[in-house]
Amino acid sequence: MHPLLSTPTPIPRRKRKTVDWSTAVIATLVVGCAVHVYLRDGQERALQILVDDLDLFGAMLPKVLAGCLIGAFVALLLPRELVARWLGGESGLVGLLIATVAGTIFPGGPITIYPVAAALLAVGADAGVAVAFVTSWTLMGYSRALVWELPFFGPDFVMWRIIAAVPLPIIGGLLARFALNAWRRHRKDGEDGGA
Repeated sequence: MHPLLSTPTPIPRRKRKTVDWSTAVIATLVVGCAVHVYLRDGQERALQILVDDLDLFGAMLPKVLAGCLIGAFVALLLPRELVARWLGGESGLVGLLIATVAGTIFPGGPITIYPVAAALLAVGADAGVAVAFVTSWTLMGYSRALVWELPFFGPDFVMWRIIAAVPLPIIGGLLARFALNAWRRHRKDGEDGGA
């Protein structure tokens, strides 16, 4: 099989820190913006924004929890051998096509799609499949087309937009596989050179 169409076994998961550099950057931005609003608009406006944000956090928390539980259950329910065969590194274009179709028909929003993509990775799908899955949901998801695009733009627009978007998840999946293979080769060459 052509190396661009497949990747080796899934990437081993590394232990994550509770606070990493991205968390520190976001926390710094939040504190900086809060201080700026407090100094510019006063304590009352800063407290109003904080209360509104806490309301939003409370409304989103059950959805995020449900999305994470869906991802965890998907990881437990999907048989690893089946996922590795149809969506793993050796699945080639078939895996990307399956992921594209699955992403297109998958219901829900980003709170569900990303945990499911992470669950697919955890049970043996390769990075290209995860990219194709998320990209097809983003570009060709049926719920967006039915609820938002058809009423506003009509069937001709929706049909041509989806036709134009069909190759993009597959291209994204191939690019992800290519980038991952290049990164692995570079990493292996670095380890071999340092030994």
